[in-house]
Amino acid sequence: MSEESTLSELLALLDDEYARSILTETSVEPMSASTLSDRCDASLPTIYRRLERLEECGLVTERTEIASDGNHYSVYEARLDTFELSLEEGSFSVDVSYRDEDVADKFTRMWEGMR
Repeated sequence: MSEESTLSELLALLDDEYARSILTETSVEPMSASTLSDRCDASLPTIYRRLERLEECGLVTERTEIASDGNHYSVYEARLDTFELSLEEGSFSVDVSYRDEDVADKFTRMWEGMR
């Protein structure tokens, strides 16, 4: 969970059916927004809105793929590994763990951030 994300924002996002579907689908393999639209039975604008919110919370990552014709497109992959909500002594706590990014993905994100 990114530092800006509050527990209530995260819970509201995970309460959303489309956000959960996106996380489920992208936990298996990276997917484009159009593929997610088909798999999640949602419009492209709905998928893009959820992807934006999931990225803001650090739950998905975007990377650029190059098609065989030379065009490029974005694919999204779940970063969420585990999400644990605990209630102890009158307060909630959240433990979120993330999948490790490989070195190539980290380099790509760094490079794209420099453009």
